[in-house]
Amino acid sequence: MEITNILINHLTEPLGFELKDLRIEFTLTANHFTACQKKLVITTADTEVYNSGYLTYDNNYFTPSLNLKPRTRYDVTVFVKTNQEEIKHQTYFETGKMTEAYSGKWLGNRDKDLQNTVFKKEFTLNKAVTSARLYATGLGLYEAYLDEQKIGNEYLAPGSTDYTNWVQVQTYDLTASLQTSGKHQLLFSLADGWYKGNMGFDGGKTNIYGDQQRMLAELHLTFADGSQQVINSDESWGTTSGQVTKSSIYYGEDLDATRQLTAWQPAVILDYPTDILCDRLSLPLTISEYLPVKEIITTPAGETVLDFGQNQAGWLEFYNREPKGTTITFEMGEILQNGNFYRENLRAARAAFKFTSDGNEGWVRPHFTYFGYRYVRVSGINHPLNQADFKAAVIYSQMEQTGALTTDNPKVNRLFQNVLWGQKSNFFDVPTDCPQRDERLGWTGDATVFSNTAALNMNVFEFFKKYARDMAVEQKNHDGMLTMYAPALGVDDGGAAVWGDAATIIPWNMYQIYGDPALLRQNYPAMKAWLDWVDRQTTTPNLWTGCFQFGDWIALDGENPALPTGKTDEDFIASVYYYYSTTIVSKAAAILGNEAEANSYATKAANIKQAILAEYITKNGRLAIDTQTGYALALYFELVPKEQISRVLTDLVSRLGKDNDHLKTGFVGTPFICQVLSKYGAHKLATKIFMNEDFPSWLYAVNMGATTVWERWNSVLEDGSMNPDGMNSLNHYSIGAIMEWGYRYLLGFAKQTPGFKEVTFAPNFDYHLKQVSGYYTSSYGKLAAAYQIESDSNHTIKLQLDIPFGQTVHVKLPRADKFGVTVNKQHYDNGNFDLSCGHYEISYIPSQDYIERYDTNTPVASIMADELLVAKISEVDGVLNFFKDPNNLANLGKMSLTKLNTILPFINIEPDKLAKINQILATTPILSEREAFK
Repeated sequence: MEITNILINHLTEPLGFELKDLRIEFTLTANHFTACQKKLVITTADTEVYNSGYLTYDNNYFTPSLNLKPRTRYDVTVFVKTNQEEIKHQTYFETGKMTEAYSGKWLGNRDKDLQNTVFKKEFTLNKAVTSARLYATGLGLYEAYLDEQKIGNEYLAPGSTDYTNWVQVQTYDLTASLQTSGKHQLLFSLADGWYKGNMGFDGGKTNIYGDQQRMLAELHLTFADGSQQVINSDESWGTTSGQVTKSSIYYGEDLDATRQLTAWQPAVILDYPTDILCDRLSLPLTISEYLPVKEIITTPAGETVLDFGQNQAGWLEFYNREPKGTTITFEMGEILQNGNFYRENLRAARAAFKFTSDGNEGWVRPHFTYFGYRYVRVSGINHPLNQADFKAAVIYSQMEQTGALTTDNPKVNRLFQNVLWGQKSNFFDVPTDCPQRDERLGWTGDATVFSNTAALNMNVFEFFKKYARDMAVEQKNHDGMLTMYAPALGVDDGGAAVWGDAATIIPWNMYQIYGDPALLRQNYPAMKAWLDWVDRQTTTPNLWTGCFQFGDWIALDGENPALPTGKTDEDFIASVYYYYSTTIVSKAAAILGNEAEANSYATKAANIKQAILAEYITKNGRLAIDTQTGYALALYFELVPKEQISRVLTDLVSRLGKDNDHLKTGFVGTPFICQVLSKYGAHKLATKIFMNEDFPSWLYAVNMGATTVWERWNSVLEDGSMNPDGMNSLNHYSIGAIMEWGYRYLLGFAKQTPGFKEVTFAPNFDYHLKQVSGYYTSSYGKLAAAYQIESDSNHTIKLQLDIPFGQTVHVKLPRADKFGVTVNKQHYDNGNFDLSCGHYEISYIPSQDYIERYDTNTPVASIMADELLVAKISEVDGVLNFFKDPNNLANLGKMSLTKLNTILPFINIEPDKLAKINQILATTPILSEREAFK
């Protein structure tokens, strides 16, 4: 047994983070479960400040009540004791300024219009330093340097917030860098960023949160003799203009290395409040990896273009070899058109990096912007390019990957990789819609529908805790209404269902995945405020009507092609989410110990549900809205009584049949369509839809060469051209929410108690994907599963499960009642049993195999593509001769023989012959299955 990891508020050794609702989780590894006890001890300066004493191990976390002090390191030790041994593991955390007053002053330059304000402070050390902490922030964005070396490994600090309400302070440990006596220099370089730069639609706005770059810093030093010193930002600092001549998020950056930092003048103390300064919530934006150039392309237009092979977010770094005065321009794009560089889908975003060389060789990068791109057009270099001189720095909020899915289908694997890359590209301090064009905003609707997938893919609790603060700030500014995106960047529009319901859904989803109520506690007032706002706006009691709605955004079933809101009744969608949010608030109140409000909201939710049933669903279970999204919502949110579920499912299947078993859903319905099909017994149809490769489908984009998820199903048309309807981001994660279905129903992590202490493992098997594997790493450890169906001539299903210590898995295997199940050579009578920590080899012969066969609904086109099947049927009847004419096959090939025999007078198959044909269909494996088992 070993303790392998300790997390403090879901972070590893956090420094300067806001640490309210302290939660300490630990991971145990062992070969099998052993009864044990746990203990937490916290010390500071060798003084014990908390000791839980030994407690029975029934979960893997502690929630110590502790009055933390500012700027203090706390050492954490977790002990675990069994009858045989006692083990321990140590870590630490350190608080930031907390509520301590700031002695540093806001500094600025007399020229408010500087694009790159630089501040400098020189100081001398005469004594040995034992501790050095820099507490700093800057607006819009800043980088700090000590003795010409960048401090820390994060970029674009302090992140994106509503800077009029809260500004985050970063903490840096400079102890190791200040071990030499003598002169030292602190330097801060600032640019506009989200604070002052141009942001938003239709040309955007500038100076949204302020009109002057400014910074504040405190360097706290402790010396070996016990004395202390604080170096504050004050009038002793100097300031000038830096080498960045223009920079903003959309624009990119112009950097002139020939500019000298001269004309220093005293910094100006600015009269800005310090009570909005707070310890950080944002995860640092860091370079997670570098991508090499895959190919240097000379386009038909004669352009030189770098192809990095992967759409992603970050910036280009290059090795400068150019003589002084040479200007090089790098322009970013997502796709080529007719082999040439293309950037029109970036709209007004210039998205370029221009560098003027000082003649010195070395690596060069931008500082205060970022790009979404795969391709880079290079101009200004007049010699052949060397691939090794360029690399793509991939930047996103520092989140560890916690999940993955792999199958035996390379296209599906690419899709899941695309979803993960879309998340990496857009989890950029806030969950942006896209990383490339003149938008890059924290759209609430996108974050809502993707939040579960996000939490399974990566550790996003603290990421969403910060974003939830962004949302709560906007709600406070808008009387409870949640804006379309957060931070709102000066835009007051919002209040739509799904988008606004991020106020309740995101905190709830994070609780369900992580089991930590801290985010619920942080945002509970805002969750209630959202419902209060809806109450005041609706025109119908217990329904949500009469307000602007996005509807089922970009759905394909809209009756008016000019409107992207889809066919599903907007008031129905709004009312469903009104009900769901009310249910969430009721449950959150109960978790937080407020039973009175829990009961009140539960009653309110019941009234809303009854109103929805009365307005939209008949007593016999017929939904008044015949759309895929309508049925999906009714099933997912359990609006219909249990006895009517089969009726609604049948109607959904029928609706899909009318739509050729292809999606017509938009933002709202897409995350749920496959989930409800699989949940209620139509997993075969769910997988069929998932595996479609023509438009509209998830694999369409994969076939078109996508390396991320697109905004539209067909942002790129079949001929390779861009969709003329616009809104063609090629890095837009929302419809990647299908990956939650992959985790839940394909892999089989069907449901869990909050925090994953207990997991139901219930995989759904289908012939399309015969081998599936994946994992999810919770605070308990890595839960991994893998299976293969049809592994031999007996149709044996083989599975492997690896379960971490402290977790219980409830196994539910389909078709396992006839022959029983073997688990690590032990026999179980059926497929329902519980497993705890360990590795398990599982196998069984299903009561019915998973070989796919034709059936009575098989289209004639599929029959005609199988020579063996054509020969078998032709021995019974000559009806297929009619379809050897390509025109006949094209016109009628989508229908089955049974249907054609019913509706067409010139096709007459005698009943006994039709019965034989249908028997042939039912007993003949489809062509791809026969080829797979050769």
